[in-house]
Amino acid sequence: MTVSLSAVLLLGAFVFVLWRYAGLRPWQGAVCALFGFYLASTGAAPYIRDAARAVLHWLAGVHL
Repeated sequence: MTVSLSAVLLLGAFVFVLWRYAGLRPWQGAVCALFGFYLASTGAAPYIRDAARAVLHWLAGVHL
């Protein structure tokens, strides 16, 4: 659950930065949010969640 909350906060911050500095229009942000909402209810959701978890585990193991 902690990783999910962190990912939501990180992606939310990313969208805010895009809106503020890259000219993302509010309707484009709404379309992205709706896409994510509907994507979460498809059969692809577990695979996307597993891929994101694998990337996060890989990043946690990388020592700079």
